[in-house]
Amino acid sequence: MKEQQELLQHLEQVEEKAGEILTDRQEIIALDKRRNDDRVGMRALQKANCEKTWMAIGPMLLKMPSKTAEELLLKDQKQCDIEVNKLRSDLKIKVNELRDLELNPPVPGLMLKPMSYKEMSAMNQVLGGNT
Repeated sequence: MKEQQELLQHLEQVEEKAGEILTDRQEIIALDKRRNDDRVGMRALQKANCEKTWMAIGPMLLKMPSKTAEELLLKDQKQCDIEVNKLRSDLKIKVNELRDLELNPPVPGLMLKPMSYKEMSAMNQVLGGNT
């Protein structure tokens, strides 16, 4: 009986972690769509060449200077970038935690970080590349 409860508790932990991972993935997709919409809006403002524009902010429709609207879109895009990067780094940790719960080894290469400019330059010098 005790083993069954432990097994059930373990399965609940696995399901909870998997649910968190799926929720984070959906949130990343939603933020990425919002970031893309911001990019489309900024491009439309740059092409329009008008002083004032209408912009929907939540349920309100406001008329504002195009420069201000572009700054708001840029600010929102940067905020989305920050949130997406944070979610992606948290997602890597959660995936490894899930794999630990499932008694699987961590995903190889999941926690890799890109090389810095100095490291890349040193590698190019060692390998005889141009740069």
